[in-house]
Amino acid sequence: MPSIRLAVLLSGGGTTLQNFIDLIEDGLLDARIVQVISSREDAFGVERARKARLPVTVVTRKEFARSSQFGDRIFGLIRKSDADLVLLAGFLQFLPIAEDFQHRVMNIHPALLPAFGGKGMFGHHVHEAVLAAGVKVSGCTIHFADDQYDCGPIIVQRAVPVMESDTPDTLAFRIFEQECIAYPEAVRLFVEGRLKIDGRRVRIAGNERGEPPMEDRD
Repeated sequence: MPSIRLAVLLSGGGTTLQNFIDLIEDGLLDARIVQVISSREDAFGVERARKARLPVTVVTRKEFARSSQFGDRIFGLIRKSDADLVLLAGFLQFLPIAEDFQHRVMNIHPALLPAFGGKGMFGHHVHEAVLAAGVKVSGCTIHFADDQYDCGPIIVQRAVPVMESDTPDTLAFRIFEQECIAYPEAVRLFVEGRLKIDGRRVRIAGNERGEPPMEDRD
């Protein structure tokens, strides 16, 4: 099977983009990043993409009167790149999902959805809310994006304990370690054709017993 072609959308530092760049360069993920799109010119992720010599385009929301026009521009670029799968990697603008990309756009969220999701819940806002709520477990979620914030069918989740001594920074660090495992795992499952959508659920073919990802097995 040829390498999967990825489009990565970001708005900030691009740490998730860098994780995928490193995995691909190390031969740990059979993929090619064919398009990077940023909603901000000053996002450090743009510099990461340029350093890696990846095609990168900046598309700002203020250029368009309606979100549908914004989405049309972005998906036009994605179609031109012939990407198979779109990865939202800290993309902070609402993106209407084009009909031909339904269940071909993944998002990462730094909490265990459906908890601590929704509009305005991103980055440290999430970790601050988790700590304020006093929950004992947090983590990350990879899900298919739809036209609501953090609401599409869940693909992969990984959990971490919330420590009494945690700050938003320390919790974010431990969760990001799990994000670096969970997102590539979701992409591999997609490539293998193992993700079957059943209503609100994503069933993983060949995983009827709920086995953990390969990284967790002894």
